[in-house]
Formats: sequence, C-alpha cells, structure tokens
Amino acid sequence: MSLAKVIELVGESSTSWDDAVKDAVERASKTVEDISGVEVYNLTAEVRDGELVEYKANVKLAFGLKDR
Repeated sequence: MSLAKVIELVGESSTSWDDAVKDAVERASKTVEDISGVEVYNLTAEVRDGELVEYKANVKLAFGLKDR
C-alpha cells in the first residue's frame, strides 16, 4: 500500500489562473519529490482600475512518501 501526503499552496501569476497553478507546481517541485497530482480548489484575482492584475490559485499537491 502506498501513502501520499497533501500540502496546500498558493500559486501566483500576472498572466492567468493556469499560469498560477503552474507556478505552484513548478516551485514546489524544486523541493518536493514525486508530485503525483494537483487539485485546484479556489481561484482569485486582484483587480486594479477594473482590470485583473494578479491571478492566484489555491491548490493541493499530492506526493508519495518513501519507505525508509
């Protein structure tokens, strides 16, 4: 039986929500090994002068734990 751990992160982008999700995954993958899935559970954005300027994606990342 395998065991997974889930962490919650917020990715950010000035371009899109898709890029905000990619930001979270790419940055996490620098320190977390074996990421196996992502769940996007909230999308928000900052608005300035009627324009979306900062996209944010709350995500949960799952990764496998290794037996020692």
